[in-house]
Amino acid sequence: MTDTLTQALEAILFSSNRPLKLRELQQATESGSKEVEAALEELRDALAGRGLMLQRHGDHVQLVTRPEVAAYVRRALRPEVTGKLSPAAYETLAIVAYQQPVTRARIEEIRGVNCDSVLANLELRNLVIEVGRGSGPGLPKLYGTTMRFLQVLGLSSLDELPAPSAETA
Repeated sequence: MTDTLTQALEAILFSSNRPLKLRELQQATESGSKEVEAALEELRDALAGRGLMLQRHGDHVQLVTRPEVAAYVRRALRPEVTGKLSPAAYETLAIVAYQQPVTRARIEEIRGVNCDSVLANLELRNLVIEVGRGSGPGLPKLYGTTMRFLQVLGLSSLDELPAPSAETA
């Protein structure tokens, strides 16, 4: 059963143009969470050394191109160019990645400058997203990273982020 389930999950994830929730995979395959998790691990192992990898962010799962071969895919498919991120955008993205969920005020406190336009740019690029509301005055937005963030950095999950150094912690 696991082989069939693993194949079914691979086909579903390959065909999907968006990350899928574990619950969606369970419903589609009429399987329990333990069976789906085991099949996903089997799929992850089967993809080792291949051009695709399984990517997870919370309860979302997606089949994506490995970063090592992304340049070949880009050349073949010629997607529209989105431009490079500024140093300010990288700084802000790092703060969100390590502090999430985090408010704009906290990001600005760390960076020492206004971050409205940088956050808006990162939201437009689908690298950060509102993940909730804080409990402070005005219920400030809480920001977190997205599946796209993992794709851009070539990570399979947030657990692969390097540990912050003592200087930046």
